[in-house]
Amino acid sequence: MTDRLSPILLSRDAWIRRPSHRAWLEMQGRRLLDFSKEGCIDGGFAGLDMEGHLPEGAKAEATLTARCVHAYATAELQGIPGSAPLVAHGVNALMTSFRDQQHGGWNHFADQPHERKQAYLHAFVALAASSAVLIGVEGANALLKDAIHQIETHFWSEDEGVMRESFADDWSDEENYRGANSNMHSTEAFMALADVTGDVKWLRRALRIVTRFVHELAPQQGFAMPEHFNRNWDLLQNYHEDKPTDDLRPYGMTPGHFVEWSHLTVKLEAALLRRGETAPGWMLHDAQALFETGMKSGWNVDGLPGMVYTIDWDHKPHVPSRVHWAHAEALTAAINLYKRTGNPHYEHWYRTIWDYIDTTLIDRDFGSWFNEVSPEGEPTEYIYKGKGDLYHAYQSTLAPMMPLAPSLATAIEQIGVLY
Repeated sequence: MTDRLSPILLSRDAWIRRPSHRAWLEMQGRRLLDFSKEGCIDGGFAGLDMEGHLPEGAKAEATLTARCVHAYATAELQGIPGSAPLVAHGVNALMTSFRDQQHGGWNHFADQPHERKQAYLHAFVALAASSAVLIGVEGANALLKDAIHQIETHFWSEDEGVMRESFADDWSDEENYRGANSNMHSTEAFMALADVTGDVKWLRRALRIVTRFVHELAPQQGFAMPEHFNRNWDLLQNYHEDKPTDDLRPYGMTPGHFVEWSHLTVKLEAALLRRGETAPGWMLHDAQALFETGMKSGWNVDGLPGMVYTIDWDHKPHVPSRVHWAHAEALTAAINLYKRTGNPHYEHWYRTIWDYIDTTLIDRDFGSWFNEVSPEGEPTEYIYKGKGDLYHAYQSTLAPMMPLAPSLATAIEQIGVLY
């Protein structure tokens, strides 16, 4: 490991050094885990309503199931009772209910077998499988092998160094689209695959993704992250102009993704150096620039606290709703940059973001976090219905206490908490 990642002495006043703050993080994590258990149904996991109940007609979703597998696997690694059966339930669902037994790969809903195969979902299946393998759940190794096969056979583009986006159910009709979102989550999954399989090629692939999006494309927008391209890599500025609140591919740019790319870049730098690989010198600079652009263009830009959902091409607010996951990723970026640099600027942001989450997003009446609120802090459901997500919020309660590398589940298994 080079001097770039030599241990940095953080201030004794840093929140992550305080036992009371660590206890608070653990408490919040347990509340999130307990809340989402209600979503365990036949065939996988389903999203819950605002009060933590299953909506009428609720059905299991593959992406949510994969995220729950990952989350409860990390909980099992921490010794939290009741977690392993939930992981086993989710792995079984991914191997049966959601898997396309004819063509291979996974469908988002078990009762919609002819929907398109999405890179976004397959990245989460790979992440889930890698975490489940660490706790030895039956079927996890087969799921991991299958996920790797689908990624290598269909999604990974060696020529481009990115993930292809989607295909018809029989793997024909590749979509004329290249997206930042699916490649961002593939970066996270690839770091986990490198740790669990021991194959460094996954880190090298993650670096190719990050090089294209973080080092080549984001600087063209002032270190904002453009999201939508066609297969020739033409920027699609008007993409989904008629769908500004789309939950995966909204119009414009998403400051929450700027900060998410930021902390993934810092983590990848650490992962590469940990394995004796070369980490380009631009990685820290670009991660910091993405963070600063995300906070400048997203936070308090309409005079009210919190981070807006999307901005337009002039970096002005477009959809002003505050979504929970953007704040979870922003605080993760802040604390990771603080651990990487020791700069108290990031500790300040870490505290500021947690203050907003505590006062505005945490629902102390019914549990979990509001998935979105208005600029004034009132719960809304314009983008996300109910409280379907565990993944972002739960990881944000763990990341502050973990090293930058290895990936989250492997770090818990091998190292435990750092601070």
